[in-house]
Formats: sequence, C-alpha cells, structure tokens
Amino acid sequence: MKKFGWAVLAALLLPCWVMAQFKLSGTVQSQQNAALSGVSVKLLNKGYVVLTDNKGGFEFLNLSAGQYRLVVSHVGFEQKTFEVELKSNKQVNIQLAERVFVADEVVVSATRAEKNAAFAFKNLNKKAIENVNQGRDLPYLFNNTPSAVVTSDAGAGIGYSGIRIRGSDASRINVTLNGIPFNDPESHATYFVNLPDFASSVDNIQVQRGVGTSTNGAGAFGASINIQTLTKRDSAYAEINSTVGSYNTWKNTLSLGSGLINGRFSIDGRLSRIKSDGYIDRAFADLKSYFVSGAYYGKKDILRVNIFSGLEKTYQAWNGVEERILSTNRRHNDYTYDNQTDNYQQDHYQLFYTRNLSTKLLANIAFHYTYGRGYYEEYKTNRKLADYNITPPVIGGVQIDRSDLVRRRWLDNGFYGTTYSLNYKPSNAAELIFGGAYNAYNGNHFGEVVWAQYANYDASNSLRNRYEDNDAFKSDFNVFAKANYRVSKLLFFADLQYRNVYYSYFGLNQQAQLAQQNARLEFFNPKFGLSYQINPASDVYASVAIGNKEPNRRDFTDSSISSRPKSEHLTDFELGYRRQGKNYNVSLNGFAMLYRDQLINTGQLNDVGGFTRQNVPDSYRLGVELDASLQLTKKLTWAATAALSRNKIKDFTEYIYDNVNGNLLTFNYKDVDIAYSPNFVASSDFTYRLSKLNVSLLSKYVSRQYFDNSQTKSRSLSDYFINDIRLRYQLSVLGLKNVDLNLMVNNVFDVKYSANGSTYPDLNAGVLDRYNYYFPQATRNYLFSLGIRL
Repeated sequence: MKKFGWAVLAALLLPCWVMAQFKLSGTVQSQQNAALSGVSVKLLNKGYVVLTDNKGGFEFLNLSAGQYRLVVSHVGFEQKTFEVELKSNKQVNIQLAERVFVADEVVVSATRAEKNAAFAFKNLNKKAIENVNQGRDLPYLFNNTPSAVVTSDAGAGIGYSGIRIRGSDASRINVTLNGIPFNDPESHATYFVNLPDFASSVDNIQVQRGVGTSTNGAGAFGASINIQTLTKRDSAYAEINSTVGSYNTWKNTLSLGSGLINGRFSIDGRLSRIKSDGYIDRAFADLKSYFVSGAYYGKKDILRVNIFSGLEKTYQAWNGVEERILSTNRRHNDYTYDNQTDNYQQDHYQLFYTRNLSTKLLANIAFHYTYGRGYYEEYKTNRKLADYNITPPVIGGVQIDRSDLVRRRWLDNGFYGTTYSLNYKPSNAAELIFGGAYNAYNGNHFGEVVWAQYANYDASNSLRNRYEDNDAFKSDFNVFAKANYRVSKLLFFADLQYRNVYYSYFGLNQQAQLAQQNARLEFFNPKFGLSYQINPASDVYASVAIGNKEPNRRDFTDSSISSRPKSEHLTDFELGYRRQGKNYNVSLNGFAMLYRDQLINTGQLNDVGGFTRQNVPDSYRLGVELDASLQLTKKLTWAATAALSRNKIKDFTEYIYDNVNGNLLTFNYKDVDIAYSPNFVASSDFTYRLSKLNVSLLSKYVSRQYFDNSQTKSRSLSDYFINDIRLRYQLSVLGLKNVDLNLMVNNVFDVKYSANGSTYPDLNAGVLDRYNYYFPQATRNYLFSLGIRL
C-alpha cells in the first residue's frame, strides 16, 4: 500500500516534472584549455543555434526535460556531436580537437558570407544540388531561391540558359568558381553552356543577393553566385548517372574518386555527355565535359589542382519567336541553314594552396588559366561584299555588289591571374581577412567568310580572309580588407575594397575612326553591417554596401571617348530577420537598391552613330524577400520563397530614328518599371517522405515582365504559374551502395508560357511598328534518371 502511494504521488508530479523548464549551459575549450569564442553550438532537437561568448560560454534557456543532441563546430577544429539527458539545470564542458587536415571550405571562405553575416544569402549543399541535377543548365539549380527567374533559349533547359535575380540579368551577377571569376571580362555575361553538367562536380554553392561581400571579378549589381567544386571524400567511390527524357534528351555521367590514399592524397574525376533536340525546332545541343581534381592534404596545408573543360555545339535559337507566329507555331525557329550553330570550347586550369601559418593565421593563394576558342556560323542574305573586304565580281559585264554568304565570327581568348587571402584571428572576438586578385584577359575577335554566292577568288580576296580582326586586353586588380568583431551578442562587420580596371580595345576615336583605344577606371566599394543575436534561435541584421560597375564591351567599342557611358553606381541597404525553430526556419529580408547612372537601352544615337546604352540618373529597387521551411508533419515538409518588389526608373526618354528620312520620335517616361523586373516572384516545394520514396510538388510563379522600360503591356511577358512533380526513390540492392531513381515531370499542367522576350521599334517613312519576340518554354515534359553508386 505504501509503494502504491508513492506511485500515485509520482504520477501526480510527473506532469509538473515534464513541464518544468531547465537551462543547458556550458563552455567550449581547445585541448589546451583555451576558451573558444564564436563556436557554433546547435541543439538539433529544437533547431536552436548559439555562438559562444568571449569566455567560450553558451546557454539554452527554457528547455523541457528530455534527450537532446548537441552539435559543436568551429573553423579549424573537428566537429563534435553528443547526447545530453536533461532532467534539471545542467552544465557541460566541451573540448574540441584541432583538425588533422585543413578544411577545403577555407578556399572560398574569404569571399563568402558567414552564418550570422548581415547580408541576404542562401546556401545550397551537395544534397540539395543532387535533388535537382538531371543535366539541365546551372541556372536551374537556383530556380527555387528567392527572387530568381530562369529561362532557356531552346525551351527545355539544355543549351543557352539565363538567370535573373532581383531583375538583374547574368551580366550583373558576379559568378566565381572556387573564388575565381567566371563572368566574361568584356561582356560581363555568364555562358553556363560552356560548363555542361558542371553541377555533378559541385559540392556547395552560396547565392548572395544584392551587392553582398567583396568578391573577385565584375561588380555584383543583383547578386553573386559563389560555387565550390568537389571537396575531400574519405572513401573511394564510383558513380554512374544516366538521364533520358523528352525531346530526345540524354545525359550520361561517370564519376570516380580514390578517397584518401595513405591519408594524404586524393583524386576525383568526371566524364559527361549531354544531347537534346530542344523544344524549339532544330535547337539541338551536343555538350561534352570532363572534370579532374587532385589534392594533397597535410596537417597544416592543402594543395589542390582542378582541370575541367566544356565543349558545346548548339543550333542557334537566339531570335525567339515573332509574336504573329507564336499562337500558330510556338516552336518556330527563324534559322533554317543547316550549320547555323554556335561552337565553343573552354578549358579551365586551377591551382590552390592553403596553409595554416599559425593557430591564428591562415593563407590562401590560387593561380588560374582559362583558354576559350570557338565561333558561331551564320547564313546572311543580300550582304554588301565591300563590308567583308571582298572585291565585287563582274559577271556578264555587270558588277555584283551584293551576295548571300556564310560567315563565322570567332573569339580566341585567354584569362589568367591569381587570387589570394590571409585570414587572421587575433582574438576570439575578432577576425580580419585581407584578400584580392590580379586577373588579365587577352581576347582576339575576328570574322571570316567561308562561302559566298558571288565573290572574286584571287590571292588578295580569297575566302577565309579576315574581314575584321581586333584584339582586346583587360586587367582587373582588386584588394579588400574585411573585419568581424563580436561584443556579447553584437557582431560588427566592415569590408573595404579597391578595384582598378584597365581596358584596351579596338574602337572609335574622337574622329570616328577605328583605332586602338584604352580606358582606366578606379572604384572604391565599402560595406558595413551589424547583426544582433536576439536569442539562440533568432537574429536581426542590417547592412549598407556600395558597388560600382564599369560599362561592357559594346558600350566602349560603339562610342567615342566623349560619348562613352559612365560607370554605374549602386548603394544597397539590407535589413533582415532570421529564426531557426525545431520544426521551421524563416528568413525575412528587406532591401533598397538605389542606382545612380544605371545603363539602359534608350535607342539614342551617340556622336559616332552608335546605339549604346545610356545612363539614367535615378532608378531603384525596393522589396522584401521571404525564405522559409516548415515541417508540417513527420513526413511532410513545405519550403517556400516569395519576393515582392517595386523596380522603377524615375525619368528617361526613348529615341526612335526614321530609317528613310532620318526624322526622330521621342517618348518621355516617368516612374516606369525596369525591364525584366517582375514585381512578384514565388516558389513552393511540398515534399512527402516515406522510408525510401520522396514525392515533391514544385511550384513557381512569376508576375508580368516588361521587354523595355516603357511599362507598356503590349510589350511584355504575361505572368505564369508552373508546377513540376519529382519522384525520387533510393535503395540498396545487389551489393550496390545506392540506386537512385529520379523522375521529373516538368510543367505538369501543360501551361503554354514564355519566360523571356524582346522588342524592337521600327520607324519607316513616318510609320512606327514594334516587333515583339518571345522565348516559349517547353510544355509538359519528362526527365528520368538512374544513378548507381558502387
């Protein structure tokens, strides 16, 4: 009876005990008993994360009784995971061991935002990349990140693809591969088609929206994409992945890796082939690539060599489909010449060396060389032979001045240089990073006629003589200093960058004569930020960053010194809130991007008759972005992004010249939307997880986009809402480590939409016409992948 009484009492007290709130606290030290500050301590059960203070201390408050798992990680130390049973207030003392090897991540750390940085960013790990990688171009990896809009010229995502983030196209998005610039130095464009199946060799990616932190290469005016390739894998592996899909799409990938050899060496390799006929008629793509990486891991250093290459042959679908044809044949392609193709190969060589000089000092240096060469071939009708340095022939006593012909426009270029950084941590509360780069580019642009219906064939006017031939040289030097300083729950950030650009090119001088020209530009790009940790699960931040960007190649070559556009200037304000809970994560970010002298197309001729972009004094982007995920049930999760923005040019004038009499029409616009800048972009991912099967419904909405800066509905893309279904099944069978079956049904509701387009005014004898062109995207289509890991 007495025992029964105690049992009753315990039962009565049990709810009180379960509902009691306890504190879990502790300290984190090195094996030499030195306190470690800034250590990440994560409570997996709750999703809470705190950073240790100056004395290495941390605490979690208001925890219920139960079993918890702590994950403790810090740069330069081995991650530690252990269980804690909480029945009352508890204190734990944790010691972290120094890493046996330097981590690969330090190679890109100098140009990345840290966990609590005062910037808007999204990290994609290897698992997230594998979920969406079925051979489509790199931009499709970012389709469900905030403010991103993706499009494909061929319509099926293979070949020439593009991305815009916050309305800024890829020429305004800074892209780096292991910290090395990828944007074309002259046009600033990013041709992802030159990196087919590159996602299969990527370990992780960070997308920073806005100006972001200092990086290498052209300024980030919409975002920056920092890609890190394969990192250390301890065990040997072999993987085969094949994809088959609509429009005769095939992808075959073979990946091999040695794992660590003798605890010090590793080698990884990949070989890929992708083919697709494309959704648009004749818009085929034939893509090949390889990737090889070898590394040495010492106790204090890493030496890594990457060699990779991409070879592409694509049939041109650059024009889009004219509006009058769109409703009857949305797969139409203007080009019919058999070899209207783009042909290009790009080889990349990268060497990285990282060394721990002391417990407080880490050094990185990289050397790189990229060699690109190729041409696009075009059939042209009724062209002036004199424009191609071909003497007009005389046939039957009549001089033939015009002819149909086939031309090739070539680019043969080399890009080389070095990047470097020095990370210094003088105390647990402070960190300093010094870095920069020197890069140089040599580009040879030339054209040749390979066939003409009528032409003189003599020694001085033979076919394949170059009708244009000009060289360009560009150097880009930058140096930056970053500082992080923590005071209790406040983290201060400062980032100062100086950038010097020299450009020598073949263009028009003041007398409108072609001659070698040069220009030098200098920029100062400061950035400041502050973040405050409200509690273990949440923080707020604010930052201001200034970016400057030089004009592109066409802006230089088609203008004189006096009419050359000015560089663009951007001041970017970011304000955000982040919270990580047990069953959810949420990030809310507001931004104000204020442009001075943004470059847009106005149609105005300059003093040498060139159609170059013109500066507009004032324009801006204001918006708010949401990036969230929620565990709805044990098996069902929902991830969503949304971006609501206002993107305006305050005042500009459009110029249209009459092709016959030279008269001029002008149209004045005020407070109009910036071209290709949707006011609302959203994505959703519902995923239901069974033991081996994941079923996902992926949705994307993009509001109306205007082709030009007039905000005219007749010259715009309609909004669209697209849904995809993904089925992924993983199992182990017949001794194989993993068999991965992945089925994607894209555009499952068969929506007919276009994700890109253009408009061209034509004033002829006083009659004004405007011609719109659209890039239709594929209707319902399929991709099925089989991956085998040995």
